[in-house]
Amino acid sequence: MLLTVTLNAAIDKRYVVENYQTGEVNRVKACTYTPGGKGLNVSKPAAIAGARVVATGFLGGHAGHYIEEALAPFGIESAFYHLPEESRSCVNIWDESSRTQTEFLEPGFTVKEDDFSGFLDKFKKLLPDAGVVAISGSVPKGLNGSAYRRLVDICKAAGKHVILDTSGSLLTEGLKSLPTMIKPNLDEIRMLTGKSCGAWEEILAAAEQLHRDGIPYVAISLGGEGSLLVCDEGAFRARVPKIQAVNTVGCGDSMIAGLALGLGGGLAAPEMLRQASAISAAAALREETGYFLPADRDRLLPQIEIETL
Repeated sequence: MLLTVTLNAAIDKRYVVENYQTGEVNRVKACTYTPGGKGLNVSKPAAIAGARVVATGFLGGHAGHYIEEALAPFGIESAFYHLPEESRSCVNIWDESSRTQTEFLEPGFTVKEDDFSGFLDKFKKLLPDAGVVAISGSVPKGLNGSAYRRLVDICKAAGKHVILDTSGSLLTEGLKSLPTMIKPNLDEIRMLTGKSCGAWEEILAAAEQLHRDGIPYVAISLGGEGSLLVCDEGAFRARVPKIQAVNTVGCGDSMIAGLALGLGGGLAAPEMLRQASAISAAAALREETGYFLPADRDRLLPQIEIETL
């Protein structure tokens, strides 16, 4: 079972417009509403890929109940800690003319320490059935940089693989507990290592440094340039075919889903990276965030080249 943690879940609203103008009235051509937050954008593709997924975190109010209802068709089991305040919404505006995206992210409710303690009790009860735990995204107001470090400590004490995908102090603090896997972007890996990462060799060296520092798996997504995975088996780069991306929001989360399934299934690192890259690329072909068609994944899979570095 894959246990996903989304402490700052949201309703993701995607507006499709043409020639978006600031300060003007913009007519929306189409809109979609989906359960969001990075952890839920891991949950959905993992469930589509056939995994049993249990999603936990905080939800609140009527919006929180909507999120649970929207997860049910994916077969995702909801095990959230509920608060009376409303869960947040996040708006993504896709301009068809310029092919650019603009996002508005609400801050959400405030979580008190008593609420977090209640969540931790629930989290500990869910852990025994989990093969892999994926912790993703931001945290609500009221929680500090130690929140994810505490969760990683609990996972490791229970002998569970744990993936941490976040940023800022949540990432730097969480790394102190040495999660099984991280997937920093270029800005985050620069922050963690102090390297400029302007050249490919510097990116590889930064990932190898983090691995030597005690992180078993270090994955780095490079968008259209593919991705990198460094672990005890070696260093590997995936090159993906050129595609006409429709929506890149959540593609990194789809990659986490693929990596989590590979980790839980005991796949060798090259095959884990290939599977994750195929799911991520397939997700970019869909308007819905955190969604892919298995047929797209299967078509892309043999086109992904894995290079041993």
